[in-house]
Amino acid sequence: MADNATHHYISSFFLVGIPGLQDFHCWIGIPVCLLFSLTLLGNSIISITIKLEPSLHQPMYFFLGMLAMNDMALASSTAPKMLGIFWLDAHWIDFDICLAQLYFIHTFCIIESALLVAMAFDRYVAICIPLQYTTLLTTTMVMKMGLASVVRATFLVLPGPFLIRRLPYYTKYVINHAYCEHMAVVKLASANTHVNRTYGICVALSVMVLDLGLIATSYLKILQAVFRLSSQHARSKALGTCAAHVCTILVSYTPALFSFLTHRIGKTVPPSVHIIFASLYLLVPPTVNPLVYGVKTKQIRDRVIGLFFPNKKVSENENL
Repeated sequence: MADNATHHYISSFFLVGIPGLQDFHCWIGIPVCLLFSLTLLGNSIISITIKLEPSLHQPMYFFLGMLAMNDMALASSTAPKMLGIFWLDAHWIDFDICLAQLYFIHTFCIIESALLVAMAFDRYVAICIPLQYTTLLTTTMVMKMGLASVVRATFLVLPGPFLIRRLPYYTKYVINHAYCEHMAVVKLASANTHVNRTYGICVALSVMVLDLGLIATSYLKILQAVFRLSSQHARSKALGTCAAHVCTILVSYTPALFSFLTHRIGKTVPPSVHIIFASLYLLVPPTVNPLVYGVKTKQIRDRVIGLFFPNKKVSENENL
């Protein structure tokens, strides 16, 4: 530690993994690898199905395709390094690579949130003002909404690495985490980090409050429209089209809220619990999303079966 004594800047960080559970890292790596593999497989199938099937070239499925691509990018920004820690003891990470990982993780998370808002808006238009669906949600508008999601995330997260870059890092280099997370890195700085902490909280709260508010507003309007329908069958059908999206929202935001709160106000929560939930937040939703949409959305389910089991589809049609 001679460099630290002479106040040289550290050039790399040591990622612990999951504190207190180091002896079980090799076993923890198995579900992480499984989740990562399922994420790549499931989202690839969803993306390919939407691309190859002309009947799925609709706004709802375009948003789903964007979500699938973002989920694969999000998982790919975290899982490989986590597996390196758990299986290869590759704990060290270069300072700049750590900042890059931090940037991409938070960028993809904010894009994910924006896409969930866009999908809620899609359901609102489809159920509340169906006659305007094709005029409002054109392919061009869908692409613009997707681009806006990327631009918002890019500029919201961009100051983070630069604000960290200006901080001195002399003595602390051990990150008690499985990946480079903003606050975990900021806490190691040998200087006042008030600006960084304020920035982090403001970005997290603004994204959560705005996006959850827009999603909640959309679904309040949807529920009002649904309960005005006279037919029970029509109500069930309308709510059924939202089921997959609601499941995705719950899977995405529940661990995210828990992770955010425990990192800032949950002082009594063991670090291992926080890090496990923070990791689940990045690995579980990308794995579950294609499963949810594959099961809950008949059009996706039928097209996937048709692509992989064409003989079964033919035999079923013949029986009909």
